[in-house]
Amino acid sequence: MTARVIASRYMLWAKTRSQARFNLASSGLKNYTLADLPVKLEDLELSGASYYGYEPLQTALAAKCEVPIECVVAATGTSMANHLVMAALFAPGDEVLIEHPTYELLINTAQYMGADVKRFTRKSEEGFRLDVDEVARRVNPRTRLIVLSNLHNPTSALVSDETLLRLREIARRMGARILVDEVYLDALFENVPRSAFHLGEEFVTTNSLTKVYGLSGLRCGWILADPQLAETLWRLNDLFGVIPAHAAERLSCIALANLYEIAARARLLLETNGRLLNSFYSGRDDLDRTPHEFGTVSFPRLKRGSADELCRLLAEKYETSVVPGRFFEMPEHFRIGIGCDTDTLREGLERLGSALDEISR
Repeated sequence: MTARVIASRYMLWAKTRSQARFNLASSGLKNYTLADLPVKLEDLELSGASYYGYEPLQTALAAKCEVPIECVVAATGTSMANHLVMAALFAPGDEVLIEHPTYELLINTAQYMGADVKRFTRKSEEGFRLDVDEVARRVNPRTRLIVLSNLHNPTSALVSDETLLRLREIARRMGARILVDEVYLDALFENVPRSAFHLGEEFVTTNSLTKVYGLSGLRCGWILADPQLAETLWRLNDLFGVIPAHAAERLSCIALANLYEIAARARLLLETNGRLLNSFYSGRDDLDRTPHEFGTVSFPRLKRGSADELCRLLAEKYETSVVPGRFFEMPEHFRIGIGCDTDTLREGLERLGSALDEISR
């Protein structure tokens, strides 16, 4: 019997093909360095009491998210958090409804778990807003889980609390849960809404320090869930992660204690780079795009020519990378990440403009 293998084309590309001198393919902030954290050697240890949560980290995450500590499940990044939630909330053959476009790993993980994956569309001509009426048309009594991202990956579109509350009523009628991947939500900074977890028991949310804060190496992710589900998730993680790297837990506590300063750095960079991106957009009539308001990524559509050709030309001639839209099932689009150094973004956009000019000749 051959083992069932489901692999991510996007992750293979991201790990082996996305690097470039001017990398606009990353969806997160540039890496925050260890030297920038106020860490002393005596703050660290290789092993410690971290069986079903390291208590200082659990306390810090609960305080950040304004939830009881028993509702927090630590995980190795948002990807493992999503994996755990899906493993707990549906069985093989159950229906899972996932937004389109979306982050490929959400689909891959659901398929690996044996879900019957259905889709609802976030339309580009409507600014990729979440259309609750379409979700209502797509769900049925077999739907066990509705999956979305907020901010949306790949577009940075925001789903309002009003929309989420309407979505809650749909899920409640069907006896379904809603998984909201909130890994980009903190990019709203002082305007960030509370997690959707606070809107009702139908919601389970995932997040991490990875994307908005440039702390990918810590793999500090978490799930917010009701206490009964949280207990299930902790026990389920015994099959996958057992216990985390304790040094990373301790570093994560230090990062959380200094998150205000880390966030201020991130906000300044994203605001500066967002203005630069909008200035670039204002000079292009060959792109269909939504003006950038917040978030770490943008998802323009190429009006003429091939986005794959554009991406290839950028990489081969202009030493610049963006993410081809085919990884989000929208091949006429491409994703631009703005979390890099401002000088890198400025030069990368100039090279993107040259490549756009070249393919339109």
